[in-house]
Order: sequence, then structure tokens, then C-alpha cells
Amino acid sequence: MPDCRALATAFMLGEMSFQLTRRTFVGATAAFASRPTFAEDAPIATTTLGKVRGYIQSGVQCFKGIPYGADTATTRFQPPKKALAWSDVKECIQWSTRAPQGNAASASMRPRPNTANPTPRRAGGFRLPPDRGPESEDCLHLNVWTTGLRDHRKRPVLCYFHGGAYNNGTVNSELYDGVSLARTGEVVVVTVNHRLNSFGYLYLAELGGPSFSDSGNSGQLDLILSLEWIRDNIAEFGGDPTRVLIFGQSGGGAKCATLMAQPKAHNLFHRVVTMSGQQVVGVKTAVATQRAERVIAGLGLTRASLNDILILPWQKIQQSTHLSDYYGPVTDGRSLPRDPFAPDAPALSRNIPMILGNVHDESRALVGGGDVMALTWEQVVPELAKSPQFFGTMPLTKVVARYREIYPNYQPWQVYVAALTAFRAWPGQRIEAERRAVEPLAKDRTWVYQMNWPTPIGNGRLGSPHTLDIPFMFDNTSLAPNMVGNDPTAAPLAKLMSQTLIHFAQTGNPNHSGLPHWPTYDLTKRATMIWDKIPSTVNDPRTEERKLAEQVEYIQPA
Repeated sequence: MPDCRALATAFMLGEMSFQLTRRTFVGATAAFASRPTFAEDAPIATTTLGKVRGYIQSGVQCFKGIPYGADTATTRFQPPKKALAWSDVKECIQWSTRAPQGNAASASMRPRPNTANPTPRRAGGFRLPPDRGPESEDCLHLNVWTTGLRDHRKRPVLCYFHGGAYNNGTVNSELYDGVSLARTGEVVVVTVNHRLNSFGYLYLAELGGPSFSDSGNSGQLDLILSLEWIRDNIAEFGGDPTRVLIFGQSGGGAKCATLMAQPKAHNLFHRVVTMSGQQVVGVKTAVATQRAERVIAGLGLTRASLNDILILPWQKIQQSTHLSDYYGPVTDGRSLPRDPFAPDAPALSRNIPMILGNVHDESRALVGGGDVMALTWEQVVPELAKSPQFFGTMPLTKVVARYREIYPNYQPWQVYVAALTAFRAWPGQRIEAERRAVEPLAKDRTWVYQMNWPTPIGNGRLGSPHTLDIPFMFDNTSLAPNMVGNDPTAAPLAKLMSQTLIHFAQTGNPNHSGLPHWPTYDLTKRATMIWDKIPSTVNDPRTEERKLAEQVEYIQPA
């Protein structure tokens, strides 16, 4: 029978049609039942909380929706607790719930309705694969893909945190399917859901009692709990708890950067890859408190009645999310005792190998579709003026004029996208790399990449937009045709990028025989791997753009 690209659970969710092998489920008709019938040899793993049963796809043993934490309705605005143990074998064969979603003000993706129906997302003009699962506070679940159970192979572990800023998102999507990585790389893949928006990052410590002390970083503490689960359980899945790589795109990368400064996360991960996601500073407590005051006022609460927030319906709290313009980690002096990368790279994680990457046209995904392409030269400055915080006191006329000198063939919309990228999306990555490059422990453990491969979607006018590197790193370009099109160079590049990720997880160094030599990053050459149809290493790409943006003090987005 042909190789499956989906599972029986996909049938139940209406994804696609395919044939089943006996090693997955007994009988194709079982795919439509509420409780599928399992083959006798369906994989069963024993975790510290109980046994879980998965399924087999393409030789990979898959487990979806394993609980790692208790229902957060019982720990609302508090650190998470481990999930309650169970006695029966828990069926983990389909996407579980996802966290309550926030508004779209601080994210690159639109909010999805509270429904189990698949909902496509948009980014940069293409449709991302749909998210799965109903929204619920009972959202602390993770997914595991492995080629062996209890075989003592000690495979490296790739642990992925999703994007969507800190406001939206989930790993319940085929975009993050771990079958390809696990099958070709002999690694264990883990993807994690956690609390978001007000549920994960509403800072109530100065408005309530001691029980709210860690409320501004509850979502980060969820991630730490998931890493503790990996430490305690991954050997059962054939993984090595001493070689855990955390990686994430956009907000997921920012979450990784934040974990690098959190003492409770120390020694739980051993390599880091951030993809278009940085966190130079956290939210100041005074600012976070002001935002929280707006939220509780919108809920009709006061400081005296704040404890009532623990018993409100979660949907009402979700509706209040729009009352705050940003959610993210708070530098609270407790769970996040210092800013992640200010004033320097955190000493806690300087010895950890790290890859920092961005795509060439980050902001193309954030500024709409065809409408931006209609910009005239007279409209570029007024449009840039809508994001004044990123340009400081530099006259926008100077910005536009300099770009026209650097790129005389650029059209107005290209200057607009390039300037937003250079001043808003790119500096965080550059600053983090620079601050590691001057530290003795970190400078020989830091690499930088830039993805230039242009998607053919949109007739090539999108360039390399935000989110494009995800299907390449997961080697899932075949599952994301609406992102990568049918360009024959996509699959070979995905193989190379994913193999680099795997090799980095294995050794702590991305260099391998199939890759052009990739030097570490320093402030002299600024060596950068360029992911394109033919990958190459370039020193200080976009030099003039960097020099222009460096004249302005960087402000963390939102």
C-alpha cells in the first residue's frame, strides 16, 4: 500500500483520504469511529503518569495529546502542576485541545473561532495548514514521534514551541508533523502546547496575593514543565535527556530565548535554534501591571475582588484579552529574574550552542497582500509612520532615500517591506547574536542564518516571508503546498536544512558533509548561512541596511 501522509484521526477531522495499513488500525472503517480499533501491535509507552497508546505511520511511532500538566483551570494564573496519573492505557492518537486563543493585535496570525473544525491561517499571502482541536484551559499536552521505544538508542530530542507571538497558536497542525524528522534523522520529536495570552502572561503579582506571584510567566513555566517531562520520560521513547534541542519560530523562538534566562529551565535543554523569533527584553513590571489593571477593570473586578478571576468562565477572560495590547514574559525578578538578552547574553546559557535565524522578507507576512503592492513613493513615508517606535528619531524621508540608494531598482512596496524588516524584525536577532559573540563561552557556539529562498506563491512577490522556514526545518514541504508551491528546489533544500537541524541536535555544531562551511558568528565577518536554491556562506549580508538600522535604538516589538 502507498505510504500514509495522514492518519485515521485525519479522517475524523476531514483532512484527506488515504489507505491504512494493519500496523496502524484494524480496518479502514475504524477510522470513522469515535474510538478506533487498534492493531494488537499498536505501540504502548509507559510514562511516569501512566501508559499511553499511539499508532504507527511510515515506521514512526506517534503519540498525540499526551498530558504533561494538569488542567490549568485548577492552576489559573499560577505555576502549572503535573497531570494527574491514570490507571488505564490512555489513547493518544489524535490532536488534543489547544489553549484559548487571543486577539490578533500582537500576532502575525488572525484569531480562530472556538471550534474543533479545522481553520486555515494566513501569513504573507499564503494559507498555512489548519490548526486542530477545541480551545480549553486543559491544554497542557505534547506530541511525540520516535522510531523506537525502550531500545536504549539515546536519540537526540527536538522539542518545538509554536509561534503566534505569546497570544495565539498551537502545535496541532500537520505543519509540525514529526514523522519525517524522526524517520530520516533518528531523532525524537516533541511538540508542545501551553498557556497563551492573558492565561499565560497576565501579570497580577502587584494586584493580588502571593498566589499570583508567577502569573506573568505562567506560560513559560508550562514550557519548563514540559521540559521536565522530557527529562523524566524521553528515555522510554528512545531519546537522550542530555541532548535536548529546543527550537521555535516567531513567538516560539522568543520563548526559547526567554528560557535561556530562566534559572528553573537550566540544564533542561542543551542546544537552541530560534527562527525569526527573539526576546531581548521582557515586559517591565510597572507596564505589565498597568495592562493587567485594564483587563481586570474590563472584567468588572477590583483589587479587592481579584480572586474572583479564578472562578470566572474562561471565555469571559478570553474576551478581555483585547483590553491589553501585548502579552509576553515579564521580567518579574522571580521566574524571569533578568531580561533575556539585555544588557548582555545571559550567563546561565552562554555555554549552550545556539543558531539564530531570520528570513529575508520577514515583514512581508505582516503587512497584507496585494494592497501593499499598490503603494506609491508618496505613500511609503506615511505608511512607515504608522510604526514610529521602530524608527526612533530618524527622519523617515532619510530612511526611504537611503533605501532608494541601496536598491535603486526597488519598487515602493519593496522599500516599505525592507525597511520594516530591517528596523523591526531583524535587529533582535542581530543583537542577540552580537551579545553572544563577545562572550568567551558563547562566541564559538553561535551561528546565524538568513533564508533567501523565494516562494513561488504569489508569483514570487512574497520573497522569503515570515513562517516560510518552518516546513523546511521539519522537512514537510510536501505537506505545505500553499507555502512552497511546486518549485523543484524546495525538497532538496528542506532535506539540507532539516539534516542540519538534526546534526546540530546530535553534535552541537551545524556543520556536516552536505553543507558549505558555516563559521561561527563574530563582529568582524558576521558569517551568515544563506538558505537559498544553492546555499552559501556570506559575510555580513545586507551590510548597508544593518548600518542604517543600527543608528536607531532597538525597541522590542510590542
